[in-house]
Amino acid sequence: MRLLVTGGAGFIGSNFSRYWTKVHPDDGVVVLDVLTYAGNRDSLADLETAGAVTFVHGDIGDQPFVEETLKSHGIDTIVNFAAESHNSLAVLDPARFFRTNVLGTQALCDAARKVGVARFHHISTCEVYGDLALDSDESFTEESPYRPRTPYNASKAGSDHVVRAYSETFELPVTITNCCNNYGPYQFPEKVIPVFATRALSGQNLPLYQSTENRREWLHVDDHCRAVEAVLERGRVGETYHVGSGREASIAEIADAVLAAAGQPESLKTIVPDRPGHDRRYLLDSSKIRRELGWEALVPFESGLEATVDWYRENRAWWEPLIGRSPVVEDGWSGDRGAAR
Repeated sequence: MRLLVTGGAGFIGSNFSRYWTKVHPDDGVVVLDVLTYAGNRDSLADLETAGAVTFVHGDIGDQPFVEETLKSHGIDTIVNFAAESHNSLAVLDPARFFRTNVLGTQALCDAARKVGVARFHHISTCEVYGDLALDSDESFTEESPYRPRTPYNASKAGSDHVVRAYSETFELPVTITNCCNNYGPYQFPEKVIPVFATRALSGQNLPLYQSTENRREWLHVDDHCRAVEAVLERGRVGETYHVGSGREASIAEIADAVLAAAGQPESLKTIVPDRPGHDRRYLLDSSKIRRELGWEALVPFESGLEATVDWYRENRAWWEPLIGRSPVVEDGWSGDRGAAR
């Protein structure tokens, strides 16, 4: 197999590239990334040095360039991680999310169908379904209606519709996975767990949104990589699979766990105003991928989170240069800029 991993210098994409080259050393992996502020080529440095991946600097929205990349590298499989993904930034600059996530995905699909790839796998999110009440016993299934509540969520919903349309209209061989919140190494320090980890390790306050009991379902990135592998190897073309752990945790619970792992006091927790459109809760029903493909999450949240904090402790040289690169200020919502999560 020869894979093009788009967004492969980002958090999940770099971990997937690392996983695939380890488990499938005879396959070819080409990483395509435009290197926005959240893209970090250093996440791939050891893979490039070892010749395990080939890096290509480019934009998925540049269709002629993508077509030439697919042809010149003999790509037969695309795994599309490329996306603007930071909800807070989407509140401040929604247009960039629709350009990348909708129009970029459309250009990538068009390049894929013209070249004739064997599989186009698209990475989506639980957030396209909207949110659930905190006291609800519901979960989202693959048949749940799309009800996005934020510009980021809407842009990802749009990208999913593009992929399905290319499957129906042009018979592009697609699969889609909707995953819950991921955590693990190499995550840019703007999302909640790396923000908490890096700030705790530096003895700084942890900014918690006012709705501290809002919950997310959490999945270690290694488990997500194995799920994508299962879909590529055994998934049915045209199908969507949910990827979740079933393990929910509130913002307050995460802050307490990170502070404990970092050896810091709970007094570092501070409350900031909620972001507009702050979703309450997400939970995916992942029974389909478990039943059909035999996948299950293997990394327990407690040990996985502790190991993640340890990774940030041991890899300051990776994350310290990134502090301040996010276009969103982490000090609460006021005026035109606000806190990230």
